[in-house]
Amino acid sequence: MSLVLEQVRKSYREPDGKPLPVLNVESFRLAPAEQVALVGQSGGGKTTLLNVISGITAADSGKVLVDGTDVTRLTEPARDRFRAERIGIVFQTFNLLPAFSAFENVLLGMAFSGRADRAFATQLLERVGLGRRLSHRPGQLSVGEQQRVAVARALANRPRLMLADEPTANVDVANQDLVLNLIRDTCTEHKIALLLVTHAPEVAKQFARVEKLAEFNRPGA
Repeated sequence: MSLVLEQVRKSYREPDGKPLPVLNVESFRLAPAEQVALVGQSGGGKTTLLNVISGITAADSGKVLVDGTDVTRLTEPARDRFRAERIGIVFQTFNLLPAFSAFENVLLGMAFSGRADRAFATQLLERVGLGRRLSHRPGQLSVGEQQRVAVARALANRPRLMLADEPTANVDVANQDLVLNLIRDTCTEHKIALLLVTHAPEVAKQFARVEKLAEFNRPGA
């Protein structure tokens, strides 16, 4: 399995000190190279789930196995290295470095794992329609263009697992299919497992497997 979750729990603290359960996942599996759309309402724990899987946020308990490695057992520095080498992430907020160009943002994403492929970085940006904006910084790009840079950066290392948090949410209708096809085609080509979070029915219906977060995450149980 590319991804296995077993008895994963995560809670936060409310201002009055009471625990606020967010994740309570008994079991979830994603096969190698499988592509799954995860559907859930805002505030349902989708982003927290992706953060726990990637090791950005530590789970309170349970197992999170990515490509056979239990992320929950790694130290924070080890989780950072593992994420750079094995996991690609498309964030809702993009997380682009404002002082660097689109090309440099993609290249820097590769550098964290020690593999800098300038030709592949250029190819990815060309495939998302930004071949003429390689030298543009994020502040010189539209919101949709920034999203496309973020997608290219997430794919740059040819990761084993791709996590995409609403990757089409800030892209205009004309480019939604372009972004979605880039993610799915690249994952297919390089045998990357994909877990894509969306609330859009038109996006979810393009996947053979669609999971509803509310059906396997029961934080109040």
